[in-house]
Amino acid sequence: MTDIVDPTTRSRMMAGIKGKNTKPELVLRRALHAQGLRFRLHSTKITGAPDIVLPKYKAAVFVHGCFWHRHFRCRYATTPSTRPEFWQAKFAANVSRDNAVKSKLLEAGWRVATVWECALRKQNHVEGTARQLADWLRCGTEEIEIGEGEL
Repeated sequence: MTDIVDPTTRSRMMAGIKGKNTKPELVLRRALHAQGLRFRLHSTKITGAPDIVLPKYKAAVFVHGCFWHRHFRCRYATTPSTRPEFWQAKFAANVSRDNAVKSKLLEAGWRVATVWECALRKQNHVEGTARQLADWLRCGTEEIEIGEGEL
């Protein structure tokens, strides 16, 4: 199947995809702040520049898009039909980098949370996700993943 837009338009569309301050990230930050949690954003002093850093709990939170970071068995983790080899390589590199960053943070004594975009799509899920994340921060376990299936 060929692309439905010309290469210039596709390039402009792809350039518009942000890596920071995405809608899921903003929604989660607002909910965590309402829970009374205070945090730092995109700290480059920490491996992987996590989306949210909670120094008090020595915790790093990554808000991952299901499509780009390949949320396992998620309906939003589709693969485009055009240039599948390119996309498979790109997705594999993203997943590999995510795993390497998580391992380095855990080895350095950080706690790591991954919140998937699907857990933040519905407003009634956002509060539950923030509450689950706040409970995790207070309980002391090393890592957690929160997605639509975990709510």
